[in-house]
Amino acid sequence: MVNKKLLTVSLAAAMLAVTASACGGNNDNGNAASNSASPGADDKTPVTFSYYSFTSQKDTLASDTVIGKELQNQTGVDWKMEFLVGDPQTKSGVMIASGDYPDVIVPEGEIDKLLDAGAFIPLDDLIEKYGPNIKRVYGPYFDKFRQADGKMYFLPFGANQGYIGDPGISQGAFWIQRSVLKEAGYPKIKTLNQYFDLIKQYQEKHPQVDGKDTIGFASLAGPADSFFSITNPSMHLAGYPNDGDVIVDMNTHEAKTYAATDIEKKWLQKLNEVNAEGLFDPETFTANKDQFLAKLTSGRVLGYFNYAWQVGDATNNLMKAGIDEKRYAPLPIVFDENTKDQYVDPPSFVNNRGIGISVKAKDPVRIIKYFDNLLKEENQVLVQWGVKDQNYTVDANGRYVMDAQQIADRNDPEKKRSIGWQYFEYSWPRYGNNSVLADGNSYAVSNQPEVAYAGYTDGDKALLDAYGAKTFSEYFSKPDERAWYPAWSINKGQGTPEQIFQQKASDLQKKYVPKLVLAKPSEFDSIWNDYVGQMGKLDVKGYETFVTKVVQDRIAGKW
Repeated sequence: MVNKKLLTVSLAAAMLAVTASACGGNNDNGNAASNSASPGADDKTPVTFSYYSFTSQKDTLASDTVIGKELQNQTGVDWKMEFLVGDPQTKSGVMIASGDYPDVIVPEGEIDKLLDAGAFIPLDDLIEKYGPNIKRVYGPYFDKFRQADGKMYFLPFGANQGYIGDPGISQGAFWIQRSVLKEAGYPKIKTLNQYFDLIKQYQEKHPQVDGKDTIGFASLAGPADSFFSITNPSMHLAGYPNDGDVIVDMNTHEAKTYAATDIEKKWLQKLNEVNAEGLFDPETFTANKDQFLAKLTSGRVLGYFNYAWQVGDATNNLMKAGIDEKRYAPLPIVFDENTKDQYVDPPSFVNNRGIGISVKAKDPVRIIKYFDNLLKEENQVLVQWGVKDQNYTVDANGRYVMDAQQIADRNDPEKKRSIGWQYFEYSWPRYGNNSVLADGNSYAVSNQPEVAYAGYTDGDKALLDAYGAKTFSEYFSKPDERAWYPAWSINKGQGTPEQIFQQKASDLQKKYVPKLVLAKPSEFDSIWNDYVGQMGKLDVKGYETFVTKVVQDRIAGKW
C-alpha cells in the first residue's frame, strides 16, 4: 500500500540523477534526447493494449484516428480506449474489488484510492532503462510526484518546458452571451451585481429564443464530479485562483476553507436572489453534461460559470455554427470594484493527476516505450498540431500557422475525434500546456499568437476593441506568483483525517447548496445557520493546519 504523503527529497539530488538527459529541454542536448530511440524501439510487433479513463468521452480504437494510426505505425501499438460511464467511485470500487484492471489507467479523482489499492506498478526502473525522453521531460519534476516509498507510479499530465502564456481563457470565468454585451454597448462590468443586472435587463427584453424561454444563469454542477462548478466561484469572486477548497493568504501563506464562511454566503445568497427573480436554472443541479451543453448550444443561456475545458464541445459547436452573437465571452467578475481578479492560472505543476501502468498490464516494457516515444518532440507536435501541411503549415519564419479551414477543423468536435486530438492532446505523458517547443513555437495550439489572431471573428475583434485588448486574457489581471499552486493537487490519501474531512465537507455542500439556492429568500438564513452548524462539527482547523503545512513546504521546495 502506498502512503500518499510525498517524500521530502532534495530537488537538487534528482537533478543530478537526470542531468545527462534532462538538461535544457530546448537546447541541443534536449533535441538529441528527443530524437534518440529507446532500447529495443524497433520492435513493432502488432499489439493492442487497454486504456481506461475516468473522464467522459466516446470509446474508440486509437488506430481509428489519424494520430493514433501514426503512433501505431511507429510502434506497432494500438489502444482500446474506454471511458467512464456512470459514477467514478462505483467504477473504481468495482475495479479494486475484482482486481480486474486495464493495462493503463487515467484515474482522475480516484487516483488516491487506486494507488492505495496497489493498482499501479512503480515506473522508476522502466524509466531508467527505457525512458530517455521521459527523463528529459519529467526529470526536473520527479521529486514532485514521488510517493512516500520514493517511487513514481504515474506520469502527470504536463511538465512545462519553458513558459508561454495563454491568449485565451482556458480555465474558469463568468461567461456571458455576446448578444447581451452587444445590446448594452459592451459595458465594462466587474462586479457580480453588475453581471446579473445586465443579464436581467436583457432577459426582460428577450424572454424567449426560438420559442423557448431564455435562461438567465446556469452551470454544469449536477454530476458528482462537477459540483465544484457551483462552489468554486466563491474564491474567484473574492479574488483568488482555483486552489480547490481553500484560499491561501499571500502574506502568511495560511490556508483557510471557505465553505460555510461569509465568502460562500455572499455568493449563495446572490444565487438565491437570482433564483427568486426567475433567472437561475434549477436544472443546474440535475442536468448531465450533454443536456447542459445542448442548452448552451441552443442560445437560450445568457450567462454561466464553468471552466472552459468543461464546455469545449458547446464552444466549438457555436463557433462552427457561425452565429457569433450566441457565443460567450469570459468576464473577470469579482465581488467588488476594489478586488483584483485572479482567474488566470499562475505557472503550476499538478502532481496528483496522471496516467499509470496497472499491475495487470500485459507488457509494461512495451507500454513505457510507447510513452517514451510519445514524448519525442516531433510526436508532441503531432498530438497538438496534427500532420504538417495538412493540419498546419510552417511559414517562412519557422512559425506554425493555420488557415481558416485548419482552425475550423481544430475546433470541430467531430474532426477532433477523427484526427485524434480529442484523445491524445491531454490524458497521456505530455509537455505542459505553457511549454515552448525547441524551435520557439508554442506547444499548445491555443497559445500560438498567430493562430489566436487568425481565428478571431469580427465579433471577437469588436469585443476586444471595446475592452481595449488584443487577446481575451489581456483584460483579466495577470496572475500573482504562487509557488505552491494549485493547492487542490495536495495528496490527502485514503482514510486520513484530511481525506475524511474533505469528503464530509463536500457532502454537506452537496446537501445544503441546492437548498440554499432554491429556497424562498425568507428561508435562506435558517438553512444557512443549519449548514454552518453542521460544518462546525467537522475538524476545520485540523484540515487548514494540514494544508497550510503542505503549502509552506512547497514554497520551501519540499514537494
